[in-house]
Formats: sequence, C-alpha cells, structure tokens
Amino acid sequence: MELIYGTGNEAKLSYMRRALLGLPFQITGLTDAAAMRGIELPKVEETGNTPLENARQKAEAYFALFHSPVFSCDSGLYLYDHLTGELLPGEVQPGIQVRGRGAKRLSDEELLAHYIKLVKKYGRIRARYQNAICLIFNEEIRQESMEENLWGEPFLLTDVPHTKKVPGFPLDGISIDIKTGNYFYDLESNSQDQIVSNNGFKGFFCRFLEKYPFLRE
Repeated sequence: MELIYGTGNEAKLSYMRRALLGLPFQITGLTDAAAMRGIELPKVEETGNTPLENARQKAEAYFALFHSPVFSCDSGLYLYDHLTGELLPGEVQPGIQVRGRGAKRLSDEELLAHYIKLVKKYGRIRARYQNAICLIFNEEIRQESMEENLWGEPFLLTDVPHTKKVPGFPLDGISIDIKTGNYFYDLESNSQDQIVSNNGFKGFFCRFLEKYPFLRE
C-alpha cells in the first residue's frame, strides 16, 4: 500500500522508512510522488499554533493535490531547566518556530548562535521534541495524534559546539545524548531514531491498521 509522506527531506523520509519497517506500506516522498504523477508541488504555508495543526494543514493540502493516502508530520522543540525539570520562560520557547517564520527564519549559523546564547544564560538545557502526525487515507478515513508516545527522548543542549557541521542540522552540533554523554554527531548510525520518537510512529500506524483491518486486504 503506497503512503505519500508529505516531506521533501530525505533524512526524514529515510527515518520513517526505518520506523515502519515490517508494516505493509510503501513510503513515497513528495518529490517522487509528484514526478510520477506529473504534478507541480505547491508551497504549503504552515500557519498553525501547534505541531498537530501544522501536520493537519500539510496533510490536507497534499491529499487535495494527490487524492491518494498521505500523511504529514510536524514537531516543536521545548526547553527545560536541566536541574529542576521546569520549562524555561515562554519567551525563549521555540515551539514550532525553531527557526522562526517567513523572512525571519534563521540560518544555520544564526540558529546555532541563538541556542548557544541560551545555554550560556540558563546553563545546560534539557530539550525535547513534541511530534504530531496526521494521516488522511480517503475522504472518510483519517487519524491524527500528538500523544506523548510520539515525542522524542529528552536530550541536552551544550554551549560547546562539535567540530563537525552538517548543513540543515545545526542543532545536532550542540545536542548531547543523555544516556551516553555523546554528541549526536558521534552516535552510531541510526541510533538517534529512539531520540526522535521512541517507536511512536510505528505504534501509530499499527493502531491505524487495527482500527481498519480491511486495509490490509
């Protein structure tokens, strides 16, 4: 069964294929789905106030475009005091605006500098991604969630950046796995998958198939 994943990010596409391994789905990215159908991809504005609202907006837009089963995800980053576990003040919470919006979006270097500045002010910060997903199978069947089992594992932000730089993933250079104490860049291949969602996405799709068992046929 083909499911179109509403993203053009190859890293996210690869992660989702690993996460759903063993389920009866063929995950196709936006670029390939559009090319196979001769469709030009529009720019979908994300104007929601939560990850779920943004995921829903994208899924609805792509379903209207492809008229095929499609799902989209979105996430927000939330920051906590590492010692007390309390949320940092609201004005410094990135939420769904990790890079800002529109013309104010930060470059990789600006983003890195911004979060290093926060760590210097508050000390080591515990961070966590809250993820959401919206799946639209057809006009009548859809399922969505922003439950905690979709969220990533907590990790630490440090003000000492890794020497390695990967374009598009600047925060990984100051992100540290709590269990091992290693930078994300130094973790073994694919070991960040648990930090991303701890198998929550696979559970979401398993529950979807249990709810609609005829889709397996």
